[in-house]
Amino acid sequence: MNALFKALNDPTRREILELLKDKDMTAGDIADQFSISKPSISHHLDLLRQAGLVVSVKEGQFIYYSINTTVMDEMLKWIMQFKSSQNNK
Repeated sequence: MNALFKALNDPTRREILELLKDKDMTAGDIADQFSISKPSISHHLDLLRQAGLVVSVKEGQFIYYSINTTVMDEMLKWIMQFKSSQNNK
Protein backbone atom coordinates (compact mmCIF):
# COMPACT_ATOMS: atom_id res chain seq x y z
CA MET A 1 0.00 0.00 0.00
CA ASN A 2 2.95 2.35 0.65
CA ALA A 3 4.15 2.01 -2.95
CA LEU A 4 0.64 2.79 -4.11
CA PHE A 5 0.39 6.03 -2.14
CA LYS A 6 3.95 7.00 -3.07
CA ALA A 7 3.05 6.55 -6.75
CA LEU A 8 -0.12 8.64 -6.36
CA ASN A 9 1.75 11.38 -4.50
CA ASP A 10 3.28 12.80 -7.67
CA PRO A 11 1.22 15.10 -9.95
CA THR A 12 2.91 13.79 -13.11
CA ARG A 13 1.99 10.22 -12.25
CA ARG A 14 -1.59 11.24 -11.49
CA GLU A 15 -1.74 12.98 -14.86
CA ILE A 16 -0.45 9.83 -16.57
CA LEU A 17 -3.28 7.89 -14.93
CA GLU A 18 -5.74 10.52 -16.21
CA LEU A 19 -4.41 9.97 -19.74
CA LEU A 20 -4.71 6.20 -19.42
CA LYS A 21 -8.26 6.48 -18.11
CA ASP A 22 -9.50 7.05 -21.67
CA LYS A 23 -7.31 4.61 -23.61
CA ASP A 24 -4.18 2.46 -23.56
CA MET A 25 -1.11 4.36 -24.72
CA THR A 26 2.49 3.70 -25.64
CA ALA A 27 5.29 5.18 -23.57
CA GLY A 28 6.08 7.49 -26.49
CA ASP A 29 2.47 8.70 -26.74
CA ILE A 30 2.47 9.41 -23.02
CA ALA A 31 5.82 11.22 -23.18
CA ASP A 32 4.52 13.43 -26.00
CA GLN A 33 1.95 14.86 -23.56
CA PHE A 34 4.63 16.23 -21.22
CA SER A 35 7.48 18.70 -21.44
CA ILE A 36 9.88 16.48 -19.50
CA SER A 37 12.41 13.97 -20.78
CA LYS A 38 11.42 10.52 -22.00
CA PRO A 39 13.67 8.86 -19.39
CA SER A 40 11.76 10.78 -16.68
CA ILE A 41 8.45 9.54 -18.08
CA SER A 42 9.86 6.00 -18.15
CA HIS A 43 10.77 6.37 -14.48
CA HIS A 44 7.24 7.54 -13.63
CA LEU A 45 5.74 4.65 -15.60
CA ASP A 46 8.02 2.19 -13.81
CA LEU A 47 6.90 3.47 -10.39
CA LEU A 48 3.25 3.22 -11.45
CA ARG A 49 3.88 -0.33 -12.67
CA GLN A 50 5.69 -1.31 -9.44
CA ALA A 51 2.71 0.02 -7.45
CA GLY A 52 0.41 -2.10 -9.60
CA LEU A 53 -1.48 0.93 -10.91
CA VAL A 54 -0.60 0.24 -14.53
CA VAL A 55 0.23 -2.83 -16.55
CA SER A 56 2.42 -2.94 -19.60
CA VAL A 57 2.24 -5.18 -22.65
CA LYS A 58 4.94 -5.31 -25.31
CA GLU A 59 3.62 -5.42 -28.87
CA GLY A 60 6.42 -5.44 -31.41
CA GLN A 61 8.70 -2.53 -30.65
CA PHE A 62 6.10 -0.69 -28.56
CA ILE A 63 5.09 -1.06 -24.93
CA TYR A 64 1.44 -0.26 -24.26
CA TYR A 65 0.36 0.90 -20.81
CA SER A 66 -3.11 0.58 -19.31
CA ILE A 67 -4.67 1.17 -15.90
CA ASN A 68 -4.94 -1.82 -13.59
CA THR A 69 -8.47 -1.31 -12.29
CA THR A 70 -8.16 -4.21 -9.82
CA VAL A 71 -5.67 -2.26 -7.71
CA MET A 72 -7.86 0.85 -7.94
CA ASP A 73 -10.87 -1.17 -6.75
CA GLU A 74 -8.90 -2.61 -3.83
CA MET A 75 -7.69 0.85 -2.83
CA LEU A 76 -11.22 2.26 -2.93
CA LYS A 77 -12.51 -0.61 -0.78
CA TRP A 78 -9.75 0.08 1.73
CA ILE A 79 -10.58 3.80 1.84
CA MET A 80 -14.32 3.19 2.06
CA GLN A 81 -13.91 1.06 5.17
CA PHE A 82 -12.98 4.23 7.04
CA LYS A 83 -16.12 5.97 5.89
CA SER A 84 -18.22 3.00 7.01
CA SER A 85 -16.62 2.99 10.46
CA GLN A 86 -17.27 6.74 10.84
CA ASN A 87 -20.95 6.25 9.96
CA ASN A 88 -21.32 3.66 12.72
CA LYS A 89 -20.34 6.11 15.49
